[in-house]
Amino acid sequence: MTQATPLERGPLAIAVRSLEATDSARVRVFPCQVWYPEGAGSEPLPLIVYSHHSGGHRNAATYLTTHLASHGYLVAAMDHSEVVAPELARKEGETPEQRAARAQGWIANRVPDIRFLLDYLLSGPAALEVRADTDRVGIVGHSFGGWTALAAPDVEPRIRSVVALAPGGASKCKPGVLPLKLDFQWTHEIPTLFVVADADVSLPLDGMYEIFEKAPEPKRMVILPKADHLHFVDDVEKWHEAFRKMPLEGDLAKLQAEMRPITELCSGEQAHLFIRGVTLAHFDATLRGNEQARRFLDGDIKATLAARGMSTVAKHGA
Repeated sequence: MTQATPLERGPLAIAVRSLEATDSARVRVFPCQVWYPEGAGSEPLPLIVYSHHSGGHRNAATYLTTHLASHGYLVAAMDHSEVVAPELARKEGETPEQRAARAQGWIANRVPDIRFLLDYLLSGPAALEVRADTDRVGIVGHSFGGWTALAAPDVEPRIRSVVALAPGGASKCKPGVLPLKLDFQWTHEIPTLFVVADADVSLPLDGMYEIFEKAPEPKRMVILPKADHLHFVDDVEKWHEAFRKMPLEGDLAKLQAEMRPITELCSGEQAHLFIRGVTLAHFDATLRGNEQARRFLDGDIKATLAARGMSTVAKHGA
């Protein structure tokens, strides 16, 4: 159960399990991380799958996965195919054609990864002592993972709720960013929350508005002020400045040059508070029918965040 607001950590102690799931069809072994309430018992728990950014890893957003688990969710994340499959790895001396083919391989494997993970988790694996509720399944992802969260429902009917964090998929993408496409061929109604950053250099706000307008109802978008693309991962200050200062060439160097120093942006703590709160509220409202969570999203969010020194912009529907 949630506390006074979705911003607060939940009352439940968390268990964390590392698993390996073998996909015999693609001959791949996926490292997985699972978070859930300790002593959950036999009652099935609502399941949230987390999808990481391109080349990321399953523990990219533990600030969020642990928060959801502390409120009674079974949360799972995998290292996606581009991380585990040798044939999809970057290679020295790639030609532009080889690099483009590799990128298409990354894209082609993302949704099958999610379907495999859902099959694995919903089958009740013996290695996991808690059960997932097949009727309450949500997905949250960041960047390439945000695109994954929006693309998976085209072919995955088990997904009932989506949170897309700064998702890829706009028709115009910057050089150096994966060219992703979204069709939104969803066969059932899926409440969707977009959480985006107003100073995102890699995936700018105009592209977020474009994706949002294309998405089916019901939908909502909230904008995190003074935040860039890496405000959605753990250790924001560390990774933002590391990317901004690392030696890069070509398209990535151009992105790098546009990034503002972290001292000019909101803190990682503020960003995580915001993201945790709205993500939990969305899943509580849509998977649990929690009216308190609905009220938070419909109006309380601005006042609650303002009391903590933060502002937000909300957009309801197209």
